[in-house]
Amino acid sequence: MSPVKPAPETDAPQEKPTSIKDLKPGMKLQGKVTRIVLCGAFVDIGLDREGLIHISQLGRRPINRVTEVLKEGDEVTVWVKKVDRKRKRVLLTMLGPPPRSLRSLKPGMVLEGKVTKLTPFGVFVDIGATREGLIHISELAPGHVDDPAEIVSVGEKVEVEVLRVDRKRRRIELSMKDLLLEALKEEQEPLPTVMELAWQRALARQREREGQRLQ
Repeated sequence: MSPVKPAPETDAPQEKPTSIKDLKPGMKLQGKVTRIVLCGAFVDIGLDREGLIHISQLGRRPINRVTEVLKEGDEVTVWVKKVDRKRKRVLLTMLGPPPRSLRSLKPGMVLEGKVTKLTPFGVFVDIGATREGLIHISELAPGHVDDPAEIVSVGEKVEVEVLRVDRKRRRIELSMKDLLLEALKEEQEPLPTVMELAWQRALARQREREGQRLQ
């Protein structure tokens, strides 16, 4: 069975919410700053309740005063951080969409990630979740791989498939092997050796670097 791509969680176009019941964590909204307070800023998001951006959610650098970043009347892009329907409170953030939860990850999902670390036993990949995922060396490519650096490099963007999620131990197991096999089957080309695959990826990375220098 072919891997399944998940529906985008945060930045996909979404219907405009009409009540607090429609809000979900990660939802992207447009709003207008209505009031500045010591702890943050209240934002009109088009509902009967304003949302609050806490001062800690205004930026990644330390901020002493809310007015360093916002003023009343500013148009802002925010994401829903938390919804307390019982108390009718909406917490917002300007730091971008919140991390993908482990609960939202399912075996078979195909995600884009960024390689963060190479080890003798595999590769760690940032997939936008609360934890990095691990591609074991045996799941990097068809055939035997001696060194993960033959296949990927730190900072490289890769497409991965979720194999298993252990929420109790907070571990995410990923794979690239089956995705590479699927791509090769679609192209109806003979399977390359690991060395050939490493050479192909090295050439692709070189072309990408050259393109960035020309920009």
